[in-house]
Amino acid sequence: MSIGDTLAEARRHAGLTLAQVSQQTRIRESIIASIEQGDFSPCGGDFYARGHIRSIAEVVGTDPAPLIREYDEEHGPPGKMRASQIFEPATPIKIREPRNLHLGRVLAVALIAVAGFGAYRLVSTHDTHTTATPTVTMRPEATPRPTVTHKTVTHTAAVPKGEAVIKLTAISDCWVGLNSPTGQSIYQGIIPAGTTRTWDEKQPVSLVIGNPPGIELTVNGKPQQMSAGKVAHLSINPASQTPVTIG
Repeated sequence: MSIGDTLAEARRHAGLTLAQVSQQTRIRESIIASIEQGDFSPCGGDFYARGHIRSIAEVVGTDPAPLIREYDEEHGPPGKMRASQIFEPATPIKIREPRNLHLGRVLAVALIAVAGFGAYRLVSTHDTHTTATPTVTMRPEATPRPTVTHKTVTHTAAVPKGEAVIKLTAISDCWVGLNSPTGQSIYQGIIPAGTTRTWDEKQPVSLVIGNPPGIELTVNGKPQQMSAGKVAHLSINPASQTPVTIG
């Protein structure tokens, strides 16, 4: 029995329609129908075909492992996929680095503040206390106060170089697949609405997201703009200065 026949029979045995499987996996009905007929070309490649087979099998209640092995025997193991095919260049998302405050400008602002504050104290004290002794106009505790060097630029926690902290929050139910460059699954499944998942990765990974508008995604604390399509494919390389690309 072929992969498509096995999935179709399991779906009918589970009493599910194509529309119900599509709703639970976030895979289009046309793609599911093609897979059941043995046509994997709409999947967009072996890497995504394996992910679709795994997701559909889990929903219809059958073991995906023998189906993946059968697919590898027919189309070649995942090791034959080059990393460049997964991490092909796409429009990069620029992650802005926080600007360091120039020390000279900070000191200049502080000196101006000290001088202005001192002049204000001197004039106001002279106008309101003309008969007071001169020692009243020079209060030593007033000058140390302009230590407002505003070193609050470290408002985000530093991420060690060569790591990517991926945080995904589901606004509505969405299917997520996180895989290594060789196609090995790190995470596969549906993340319910209101749930947050976090991964700390030191090696390049690929992220497949069904229902992109239904999630909020940050990489190293930087929000990522999701496309309006039904499926988003992201490549994340912790060693890169701009680690995220969207395909």
